[in-house]
Amino acid sequence: MEKNQLINRGGTIYRILAVEEDEILLIDCIKKTMPRWYGLDEVDGYEVCTEKELLEVTETILMGEQDLPPKTHQTVHKRFTVIAGVLPFIGDDRLRIEAIKRVAVEKGICMQTVRNYLCQYLTFQNITALMSKKRGRVDKELTEDEKNIRWALNKFYFTRHKNSLKTAYTYMLKERYCDGEGNLLPPYPSYNQFRYFHSKYKTQQNTIISQNGIKDYQRNYRPLLGDGVQEFAPNVGTGMIDSTICDIYLVDSSGNLVGRPVLTIITDSYSNGFVMGYALTWEGGTYSLRDLMLNVIADKVEWCKKFGILIKREQWDSNQMPSVIVSDMGSEYKSATFSQITELGITLVNLPPLRPELKSIVEKSFQLLQESVKPYLMDHGYVDKDAGKRLAPDYRKGACLMMEDYEKVVIRSILYHNSQRILEDYPYTEEMIKAKVAPHPNCIFEWGKTQFGCNLITVSAKQLILTLLPRVNARFTRKGLIVFGLRYNSEERNFTEEYLNGGDAVAAYNPESADTVYLLKDGEFIEFHLIESRFSGKNFEEIKEMQSAQRGIVGNAVHNNLQGRIDLATHVERIVGSRERSEDVNLKDIRKTKQREKKERHRNFVEEVENNGKSGDADA
Repeated sequence: MEKNQLINRGGTIYRILAVEEDEILLIDCIKKTMPRWYGLDEVDGYEVCTEKELLEVTETILMGEQDLPPKTHQTVHKRFTVIAGVLPFIGDDRLRIEAIKRVAVEKGICMQTVRNYLCQYLTFQNITALMSKKRGRVDKELTEDEKNIRWALNKFYFTRHKNSLKTAYTYMLKERYCDGEGNLLPPYPSYNQFRYFHSKYKTQQNTIISQNGIKDYQRNYRPLLGDGVQEFAPNVGTGMIDSTICDIYLVDSSGNLVGRPVLTIITDSYSNGFVMGYALTWEGGTYSLRDLMLNVIADKVEWCKKFGILIKREQWDSNQMPSVIVSDMGSEYKSATFSQITELGITLVNLPPLRPELKSIVEKSFQLLQESVKPYLMDHGYVDKDAGKRLAPDYRKGACLMMEDYEKVVIRSILYHNSQRILEDYPYTEEMIKAKVAPHPNCIFEWGKTQFGCNLITVSAKQLILTLLPRVNARFTRKGLIVFGLRYNSEERNFTEEYLNGGDAVAAYNPESADTVYLLKDGEFIEFHLIESRFSGKNFEEIKEMQSAQRGIVGNAVHNNLQGRIDLATHVERIVGSRERSEDVNLKDIRKTKQREKKERHRNFVEEVENNGKSGDADA
């Protein structure tokens, strides 16, 4: 006999747990009592049994451990931990009892529970045998009333109309429990039955999605279980970018209302919101992005001086680009123009839609920047939360600040946000504590720049702006480099071969001026200047209008041109038709004939003018 072998006698199945010289340790797999030793002569005549027969007799189904649901998987391993310390002593009654007592005290369970777990495992030698025995639930078929309730909930309650349960119940009675004249017919389910059925089968997720829509659920209700910014910001060099419409109305220099500007910022995630740069513009899209990127690499001390604000360099020491820029799925961030910034070695990460928590740092920065100045801007055009609601004031009437004034406010707010805001819950490391890094974003940013893994990129303003220019397909011809139908030539280099051979090219252009374009060749931007001086000083839109106007003028003259050609053909044919063609032309003495014709048609212009003059005087 061998260990773990099953033997059968008289309908009772035993499992061999251990084999000594003249004894054998068995457990009764039917009664599942504690194992005991038997003499070899006592089991003489027992038949070998299979695992399949054991499962059939005990009506047991064992699952693979990998197929267990997570909660059940946790349960079986927790129960196996209870008996793991008893298994080495199953052959010694005294030690086994002591081990069971010790485990029962440690785990806070009774000894019989430990015995049950132990016998269950020893019987089947499979950890999945420790799964809890659940009562089998027999799915009861719904009654006709319950089917009607389910129909009414789906049709009238779980909808975007957000009907109350009472309204859905009323609709159900009207549609399913009334006669043709609208009279309520008994029997019908009570409102309490309707409410109970709803509470029994509803889920909070389905209720929110059905009434508010999947977008609202994802934005405002979905559990926020992600690791957030930690997965994006292992060190300094990960910037989060976003834009918003400011909560204030501005005026121009004459006091005319202009509207609300667009604020675009980029924050460093590692330092929990250090503002690396901003752009305050009337335009959004790629225009504000160019302005923002130029501000990121600008010397902030010199920048603040333009507004009469003197700062210390450590308050806002940022003039490099982050190596990773995280944004949402906004069209300007996914545009081909902005994606060209990757040529500088920058990685762009576009977050999935409706996941604001993944860029919560920049979202929070907007709130902090505007909330910090809100008390001082009230009654000066600041837009409060009740804007647009009944009896809310017209905040436009209080507007008095110009763009220049509000930009100073934004700069002051950023300086406070960067250098004086306290990060109470920042996850300090041991190194930061030893270095006594102050809990301000600018201090954490400065410390992070000295650490291994900091990834900031130094870029010149010209290189940055050329990289972010829009691009278009161009071509070489004998007339020069053709861009938008305009001719360009390089004064720096000789492109004669390209002009002669022709070919396609890619050019970057400035939408505000057509005087210069830039040929992209081997990662280099080569200047090409406009050949046609009549277009000098104009942008591409103005040139397009000129060309369109010229085409209109030419188009209007097409009719006259066609009429003129028809008239010309008519007159020529009439002249030719007035002379009959001679079949016998004299080809002799051509020179003499020509001399004679010259004398006949020769004119004395001086004499004609004088005679015409005298004739004119006489007429007068």
